[in-house]
Formats: sequence, C-alpha cells, structure tokens
Amino acid sequence: MNVLTIPEILLPKKNVDKTKWSVIACDQFTSEPEYWNELDMTCGDVSTLRLIYPEIYIGKDETERIKKINAAMDDYLENGVFDRVKGFILSARTTKYGRRRVGIVAAFDLEEYDPVGRLSVRATEAVVPERLPTRIRIRENASLELPHALLLIDDEKKSVIEPLYERRNSLKKLYSVDLNMGGGKLEGYLVEDADSVINAIRALTDSENLKRKYGDPTPFVFAVGDGNHSIATAKACWDKLKPSLSESERKTHPARYCLAEINNIYDDELVFEPIYRAVFGAGDDFIREMRDALFGDDKLKLRSNGREYFVNVSSDSAKAIKDVQEFIDGYIAAHDGVSQDYIHGEDHLKNVVDQKKGIAVYMPRLKKGDLFKYVAKNGVLTRKSFSMGEAEEKRYYYECRRIK
Repeated sequence: MNVLTIPEILLPKKNVDKTKWSVIACDQFTSEPEYWNELDMTCGDVSTLRLIYPEIYIGKDETERIKKINAAMDDYLENGVFDRVKGFILSARTTKYGRRRVGIVAAFDLEEYDPVGRLSVRATEAVVPERLPTRIRIRENASLELPHALLLIDDEKKSVIEPLYERRNSLKKLYSVDLNMGGGKLEGYLVEDADSVINAIRALTDSENLKRKYGDPTPFVFAVGDGNHSIATAKACWDKLKPSLSESERKTHPARYCLAEINNIYDDELVFEPIYRAVFGAGDDFIREMRDALFGDDKLKLRSNGREYFVNVSSDSAKAIKDVQEFIDGYIAAHDGVSQDYIHGEDHLKNVVDQKKGIAVYMPRLKKGDLFKYVAKNGVLTRKSFSMGEAEEKRYYYECRRIK
C-alpha cells in the first residue's frame, strides 16, 4: 500500500502575519458576499486569499482573477515568502464551538483515487459539475496547491493520529495561529518519522480486516470527508498531464500527488453536519409538489416567508438526502429562473433565505458511523450530503506544496 508519499511542505516565513495569511476554504459562504468583502479588506497582499478562487465569484471576471492567482503563486515563490519542511504535519484545530479536530497533513497518490471506482482513496459524494471548470483552469497552470481536502480513516482503535497528538510536545512546533473571521486556533507540529504513520495506516487495511468491516477485501484506505471537488480537480489535471510525461517522470512528478489532511472518523469531536439547500425563484407550488413527491416516516423542515412547513421523508438519511436532491433538481429543470445554493449552518441558512426571499430546506443529518460501510457497498452519496462541522469550522488554508 503506497498511497502516501512524504512531501516537502511550504509554510509562511516568520515575518508573514499568520492571521492574515490563513483563510477559510473557497467553497464557503457562497451566498454571503459581505463575508468575503470583509476578508478581502482584512488580509492584505500576502495571504492565501490571493492564491484561491472564492466560489462566490464564479462567473465574474474569471480569466483576470485566475491570471492574478497564478501570478501571485509565482510571485510568492520568487520573493521568499516560504520556508520548507520535509515530513508530515500534525494539525490541531480548535474552533469557536469548542471542538478540536486533529489530523495529519500528508500527500497521497492520485493514481489511487477514482471518483466512482474501487481504489484505495474513494470519493464519498458526487460533484457539482459547474464547480469544476474554474478550479481546473487554476490548477492546470498553478505552481502551488493549497489543501482544504480532508481524508478519513476508519480507525476505531485510535491507533494512528491519537498517539501522535498525545506526544505532540515532543515534536517540533511549526506554527500557532489565531485564525481570522471566527475560525478559532490552528497549531502544527512536524512529524519527521512519517514512515511510522504510513505503517500504522497500512495496518488498518490488511485484507482480513477489510473483509471483516465491509465484507470485501478490496483496498479501501481513505474516504474523502471534505474536498471532493478539490481532489476531483487534481485528478483531472493529472490525467491530462501524464500522457505528455515519460514513464519515469510519471512516477515522481509532483502533480501526481495531492496534499490533504487525514482525520479519524472515530474522533469524538469530529461531527457531521447537514449541508442545507437554499432554493431561489421557486413558487408556492414548490412545497406542495415536494409533499406529493416524497414519503417516509421522518419529517423534513422547510422555511419560506417566515413560516415553517414539514415534508415526510425516508428514515434512511442517505436515501432521504438523495430523494430531496432529486426533487430539487427536477423542479429546477422544469422551472426557468429557479436556482439553489448549498449552505452550512442554520443561522447562515436563515439569513440567506430571509434576505433573498428563498426557501430553506433543512437537510437530514448523515450518521458518520455509516459512511465507510455505505461507500464500500454503494459508492458515492448524493452531492453535498454532509459537512464536517459548521461553516466556520471548515479547513483554513495554511500549508502549500509545489506541483510543478
């Protein structure tokens, strides 16, 4: 099992303001321009904000914005913004909700990823197709990648990440950052003995263990917990690049690998939250037709014009999410001018639909203990089925890696 490789990771130098440097994942607050406006005024010229494309701006001056992102990457490399470390990084994030997420930042082989297949790294959700082209245009000319993807391991005995965290004070501390915009605090420690981590993960994936868990010995190391679109983008760019490389170049080219944070699904403080839907431009018939189309023993809440409504849905959360999304997709296809957005957090959902006169759809919560078994048996979930934490708890960009 050679899924992981030990990367050279780029970190901002001591003279860089780390609070301005680190910003939230690009796919957050996509209906709240005030968040990104405030962040833009806060961060200054040396920030990961200048290296990403917030998805709220998709379709707006894309060519010019992408040119600036790629140019900023080259500028940061040429002008000594980064220090370099070799190894994995133990990452510890404490959020404003009092939860702590501990993970290991490492690089994995994109040859082991297939969004619909049976390889070692498996997608958990279908992607939103319209969110890929912009990311691909950025990455295919990018000199750097910044991770917000989270990979999950199925480690019930807590044998990989937790022992590292317990001895974190024996590791070299690389950074301690107060994150902007209510993000909490982020700490990082250098793991120089990366091989021990690789061996511990390998022990989770022997064929007998996999057969016992999932009824199938096919290698299954990581499930994508967050960042399905980022990994799909990296894979698409690698598949486009590799035909131009020699066999030896393909083995070592940096674009073959993708940086991500590895988390244990059995971490008690790692929570699954629903990703809600905000539907805009729908008529009064939306709720009536949903009630007629869906059935089940559980109730789904909707909110429109300050009033709450309830629709019956399946008690199987994965099926309920699929049924609701298929109804919304069908309604949009049949009605001109109707759109949807994906919202993290009930307060953000209420604010968005109240301001924009939309319909709030409070999606079911996926049970995190079912994730690996579901993916092993059925493949990917419906797109945007779950979120690992609230909006402000999403991963902040900090580390970078060269990909060309």
